[in-house]
Amino acid sequence: MRSDIERVPAAQVVSASQFPVATLHEAAGKIGALPSALKPTSESFQLAGPAITVDSPGGDNLWIHRALYIAQPGDVLVVHVSGVYEHGYWGEIMSTAAQVRGLGGLVIDGCVRDALLLERIGFPVFARGLCIRGTGKDLNGSGRINGPITLGDVTVNPGDLIVGDRDGVVAVPRSRVPAVIEAAIQRTDMEETVLERLQRGESTMSIYGFIK
Repeated sequence: MRSDIERVPAAQVVSASQFPVATLHEAAGKIGALPSALKPTSESFQLAGPAITVDSPGGDNLWIHRALYIAQPGDVLVVHVSGVYEHGYWGEIMSTAAQVRGLGGLVIDGCVRDALLLERIGFPVFARGLCIRGTGKDLNGSGRINGPITLGDVTVNPGDLIVGDRDGVVAVPRSRVPAVIEAAIQRTDMEETVLERLQRGESTMSIYGFIK
């Protein structure tokens, strides 16, 4: 368990959170898209913050409990469950604990439960789906907090920027965040110009040069 990680600065988190996840993914050079199965358990949920990574044994959530008390306000827990998706690793109790500690959200490559209560609590949770099957808590189980983890084809390191909205979740390497924010600004400006041209009656074929 590591607690002494370097985080993406708070000001950069705020700046990045102003952009849609898809824009950040494109601005980063089409990297960092976490598995498309990971969606908010409530459509209104959004999150942005530095990653606290958790490599958890399948079917066990004790390491996630431990991570709750290593994470700092604003941090986003990013959890790998060793490919064992069909358990409810998170629910009302853990959302309440995380909210009290001021954490920024949860992204878990597995399932959660208590969907209605999670929505009422309002702590942003992104997961593969819902499952009522309980978990174990093996005091001798092997896990890791704040090491690199891989979700889909994306490696997430502690302190990386995590942003989630209704479309999905993107992970941006901490060192690249300033450049990605600048590219996102430029991309947003370009898209606004395209929208204005479409409103004037031009076609996507001509605007993007698809016509030979």
